[in-house]
Amino acid sequence: MGRAVSTRMRLCTAQLGATFAAVLMVAATAAGQPAKQQPAKHQPAKKKASAPSPAALPCGDLVGFQVLLDRKGFSSGEIDGKQGANFSRALAAFQSARKLATGTPDCPTWEALGGSSSDATFTTYTITEADLKGPFEPRIPPHLVDQAKLSTLEYRSPAELLAERFHISPELLAQLNRGVPMAAGREIKVPKIEPFDPVSKPAADAAAGDLKIVVSKEESSLRAIRGDGTLVFYAPVSSGSVHDPLPPGNYKVLGVGWRPPFHYNPDLFWDAKPKDEKAKIPAGPNNPVGVVWISLDLEHYGIHGTPEPGHVGHTESHGCVRLTNWDAKKVASLVKPGTPVEFR
Repeated sequence: MGRAVSTRMRLCTAQLGATFAAVLMVAATAAGQPAKQQPAKHQPAKKKASAPSPAALPCGDLVGFQVLLDRKGFSSGEIDGKQGANFSRALAAFQSARKLATGTPDCPTWEALGGSSSDATFTTYTITEADLKGPFEPRIPPHLVDQAKLSTLEYRSPAELLAERFHISPELLAQLNRGVPMAAGREIKVPKIEPFDPVSKPAADAAAGDLKIVVSKEESSLRAIRGDGTLVFYAPVSSGSVHDPLPPGNYKVLGVGWRPPFHYNPDLFWDAKPKDEKAKIPAGPNNPVGVVWISLDLEHYGIHGTPEPGHVGHTESHGCVRLTNWDAKKVASLVKPGTPVEFR
C-alpha cells in the first residue's frame, strides 16, 4: 500500500468496547492464578425471568446454519447462534442463489447446505503454548490518540484470539466450553470452518476470476459477483452514517494493504476532539481498520476490517465499508487493482 493511500485512511469503525472477561477462564488460568470470587450478599434472592428459548428448527439449529453458511461463502458475521438481521440476510442470499427462496431456515435449505452429511458443524481444537504466549494488549484505550502510544494493537487475550480465529462470538465460545480451563493441551469445541490467520497475507484466489464488488447500504451487505451473475461471496457490513454517508457510485480498487498502520487525521473526523493531533496507530487485529485496507479511487474511502466483529451490520461507520477481519481478508483475496466496486 502506497504512502499516499495509508496517510489518508478514514476511520470507519465505532469506538473499541471492553473485551469479554474470563472467557474459558482465560485471564485467571493463563496467568496461573485462580479466578476471583465475588463475596455473597446477604439479601433475599430475586427470581430472574428466564429468557425465552429459541424456537426449535425442523432441521439443524441456528449455530449449525451459521457454520454451514460460512463454509459456503455466505457469512453472517460472528457465529453467535442468534436469528438476527445478519443471519437472516445471509440465509436469504444463499436461498436466492440456490433458488430456495423460502425465507426461513428450513429442511430444504439445511440439505442444500450439506447439513445432513456426516461432515459435522463442530470440531475440537487443542490449545497451544503459542495461543497463550501473545503478545497481547489487554488494555486498549478508546481514544485514537492514546492508542498511538501503544507498541502493538494485537489481541487483548488468548480467548479473543481464539474467538476470532473460529469466527465465533466470545460469549458463544464460552458457552460451548463452560468450565474448560484455558491451558496448553486442553481441547475446546469450535466451529468447523477455515480458521482465520491474522498474520499471513491473503493469497489471490485464482478461481475467483474477474468479478465486481457490490455494497448495499440498505441491506448492510457486500457481494462479490462474477460477470455471469454468479455470487462468489456474501458478507454483512457496516457502511456510512448521518455525518459520513456512503456515497453511491461506481469506483475501482487501487490496491490492498495488509496489516496497515492507521494514520489518524482529526481534520477528517466530525467527532474529533479539539486538541487532537495527527497520530500513527500501530498495526494489528485491534487496529481501527483491522488487518486489511482495500483502497479505492475515492479519496478517504476504503473497504476494511474491524476490531469489533460483533458490531458489523449493527452499528454505523465513519463512511467506509467495514467487515469482520476474516471477511475482509476473504474480500482481499478476491480483488485486484482495477476490480470494479459499486456503492448502492
